[in-house]
Amino acid sequence: MTRLTAINPEQATGKTKELFNAVQGKLGSVPNMMRTMGNSPALLESYLNLSSTLGSGILGAKTGELIALAVAESNACNYCLSAHSFIGSKLMKIEPEVLANARIGNSLNAKTNAILQFAKQIVNKKGLVSDADVTYVKNAGVTEGEIGEIVGHIAINILTNYFNIVAGTEIDFPVVRAHTSTI
Repeated sequence: MTRLTAINPEQATGKTKELFNAVQGKLGSVPNMMRTMGNSPALLESYLNLSSTLGSGILGAKTGELIALAVAESNACNYCLSAHSFIGSKLMKIEPEVLANARIGNSLNAKTNAILQFAKQIVNKKGLVSDADVTYVKNAGVTEGEIGEIVGHIAINILTNYFNIVAGTEIDFPVVRAHTSTI
């Protein structure tokens, strides 16, 4: 059930219109999540800026998509699972098996596996990871800068997960449901 209104891009004004135009120019459309975030231009702009910055970070956009899937599965956010499955498959050209494994925090690549396992630990422990958790990810070759970016990716994905769950955002991608979803 949709709880917050998605703004029609043709009816947007001011800063929201400006942000929607930028999204439209980049993606060819304005997804429902961003249309709904448009009710608060400050939120939408913050999301877009952090997303863009993290996407060009050390971990890169593909690893960011895998982390997004791991976090969305942990939070049972069907909107984000649907969006990131589509983006991962169609835009990033990530194989379906890799996307499916990411949802449960696994990868055949040892370093990516450590990143996803660490991300799941952070989410499950609400950030209260142990020294052993940090040592594990460092021993897999993950740098301190990359650890910082993992936390950043988790933060932005928790933001979007919670936002979409609260808003009841209508899914405008091929629907993917969380394994434990009750929503």
